[in-house]
Amino acid sequence: MSSEIRALEPKVLWNKFADLNAVPRPSKKEERVIKFMKDFGESLGLETLVDEVGNVIIRKPASKGMEDRKAIVMQSHLDMVHQKNNDTVFNFDEQGIEMFVDGDWVKAKGTTLGADNGLGVATIMAILESDTIAHPALEALFTIDEETGMTGAQGLKGGLLKGEILLNLDTEEDDEIGVGCAGGIDVTATREYNEEETPEFKIGYTITVKGLQGGHSGMQIHEGLGNANKLMNRLLFDGFEDYGLRISEIDGGSLRNAIPRESNAIVAVDSVHEDAFEAEMKAKAEMLKFEFKTMEPDLEVVVSKTETPEKIMDLGVQEGLTRAIYAAHNGVYRMSPDIEGLVETSNNIARVIVKDGAIKIGCLTRSSVESTKDDLANMLRATFELTGCEVELSGDYPGWAPNMDSAILKEMVPIYERLNNGEKPHVAACHAGLECGILGTNYPEMDMISFGPNIKGAHSPDERAQISSAQKYWKFVLEILEHIPKA
Repeated sequence: MSSEIRALEPKVLWNKFADLNAVPRPSKKEERVIKFMKDFGESLGLETLVDEVGNVIIRKPASKGMEDRKAIVMQSHLDMVHQKNNDTVFNFDEQGIEMFVDGDWVKAKGTTLGADNGLGVATIMAILESDTIAHPALEALFTIDEETGMTGAQGLKGGLLKGEILLNLDTEEDDEIGVGCAGGIDVTATREYNEEETPEFKIGYTITVKGLQGGHSGMQIHEGLGNANKLMNRLLFDGFEDYGLRISEIDGGSLRNAIPRESNAIVAVDSVHEDAFEAEMKAKAEMLKFEFKTMEPDLEVVVSKTETPEKIMDLGVQEGLTRAIYAAHNGVYRMSPDIEGLVETSNNIARVIVKDGAIKIGCLTRSSVESTKDDLANMLRATFELTGCEVELSGDYPGWAPNMDSAILKEMVPIYERLNNGEKPHVAACHAGLECGILGTNYPEMDMISFGPNIKGAHSPDERAQISSAQKYWKFVLEILEHIPKA
């Protein structure tokens, strides 16, 4: 309930988050939240503008006594990942997020919460509205479409911002200060195929892989979570090898930056193999559940009879498709040799659609090293081209190279230690795609840093924000603003 959220401390932060979450804001459909933010800035009497791609910039003069400090940019993205549980009835285009408190966590009812990056947006809104928080001259930058292409950051022109320091509020561990991130590229394979009439001796089945955790395809790619598209492909591959399984349709995964949680397939099997096929699928399901019992305790594979599909894939194309998905790399490709524990390069096979004579496979390849990103993208391209697919590489965006000599970093580390009884923050690069790398192309002299509160399960319906961490983070924000270096 919104009232329950609004009662949390710090109220200024959670109230702005509740206001924001009442506005539908899926990626590429940000018209309402752009208007919401423009109206907000204008209601405060602050200079507010919307650039040609939809980013919102609100400028606020320095508070009294802070006029001699370096001007800053506080930045977060307006859009959110729209994911829901299969049995949740919810329209992201029309409804605000339904939130509730569960112990020390704020969660959503069967959907993503939007704390990524809504808590960052709410933080900036609270500072813009306040007449008591000390801060230097401030430009609030609210970008659009971060989650599905970073087109807002890419479209922001140079010379528009005047700040010398950028505070990106999109990190999801409250003991981490981010100084670098991975770049990314979309790898999309497509082809058409001939459909065949399903022989009369075949019977229809629906195969469903569900119950996986899903999650952030960058920050959680190393955790060994199940990928529904890869698991489904194992079942389809084995079903053909053993029982002549033929594919009619596949619908697996959703967004390119979310580890796939579910996949559904409609198939046809020789009726003579009915009992053996069902027994084999049951055995395969138990095998997968055993493999993933630690990381995916709720994994389910459901195989049920259905009406026999009228059409099935051309056999040669089907064999090529299942072999290509088997061969295509998914998960960690290379760990960083320079930063301990950092994933350097990875791929997420995010989306597999087979229907009505068309195949589409969508991947997101990430890397902090441009040459290795290109290497993995070319490996995937070669894999899919061998099956007759056309492969498009698009949405390429750069990583953010760490700057360990950052002036704002040198201010933030001792502040963190002072606020947390001497505990040292984790200064690190991350495998997620932050907008800093893109913004840096037009603002190369800007000193950039990223931080935020604890957010778990981002990009999945298990997304949750920790209340106590938000309180810790809020104190950190206020101290940072008060200690921005002099110009």
